[in-house]
Amino acid sequence: MRIPPYYRYPTWQRFFAGVVIGALISWFVFLHLFGVLQEKQVRKIIELQDKIADLEDEIRIWQEDYVKQNKINKKKLMVQEISVHLVNAEQYKLDSYTTFRIEESVKEDVSHLKAKDIETVYNSRELLKRAIENKTYTINEQPYKLEIYQMFVFTTLAIELKLKPLPSS
Repeated sequence: MRIPPYYRYPTWQRFFAGVVIGALISWFVFLHLFGVLQEKQVRKIIELQDKIADLEDEIRIWQEDYVKQNKINKKKLMVQEISVHLVNAEQYKLDSYTTFRIEESVKEDVSHLKAKDIETVYNSRELLKRAIENKTYTINEQPYKLEIYQMFVFTTLAIELKLKPLPSS
């Protein structure tokens, strides 16, 4: 069997030449379009990388400012309110006026701590404890002492007290 001699016919020669030239042109068009699209993608990636770098720098700056501001605010925290509560007033059957008088007396004793920073109040808590617990109160001709049950130091100084009777002499 023989292969037909298409190379001798000009129509077939034009057809094969057209196929080869068309393939070359389409290949160059494909390379051009692919290159243009890739260039756009690379440009977009670079833009996004720059934006990410700027945002990371901004986040770092915000975090540094946040840490500095927190340090400043920690130094500025002060006692703004004093709250005193007598826990076992019902146990000794004290009326509300006597309970109020004892609580106000303790508030008056520690009122100098208002507008002091929390760290100072915390460091002087033992002195504060002794000042409150060494004072005696006479209620219905019976001497009582106060004992600090709980004390919380924050912007509100919260003190919970227990009343203890002193032995009669």
